[in-house]
Amino acid sequence: MADTIVSIIAGSESDKEVFEKAEKVLKANNIPYELQIISAHRDPEKLDEYLNSCQSLIYIAVAGLSAALPGVIASKTEKPVIGVPVSAKLGGLDALLSIVQMPPRVPVACVGIDRGENAAYLAIRILNLLKK
Repeated sequence: MADTIVSIIAGSESDKEVFEKAEKVLKANNIPYELQIISAHRDPEKLDEYLNSCQSLIYIAVAGLSAALPGVIASKTEKPVIGVPVSAKLGGLDALLSIVQMPPRVPVACVGIDRGENAAYLAIRILNLLKK
């Protein structure tokens, strides 16, 4: 989608309750977005293809368990990546720690566990800076 500004990428359809929160905020604020369900582990080639063709300015990556998706995306782009940890196991602490413990030069912003809406609000704030 050429006019997409934010890409939401979820690692699994089971993350629906969380990524729908982001969708709701983006829709309410008239921010063009698209949603992709792509696992960094199960379909790395599809993720690479998507990232190489995507024109979005910001990525929101929703992932639970090992939560590798945000870091993998950040390792393949210079665009901002916002990670949303999902409370799939261990109350989401495993996902939270995976997202915030990125190595040097692979930054990922991280919002609270299951806080898809905050990821969308952060994306909007970043977009507002780009407008100035």
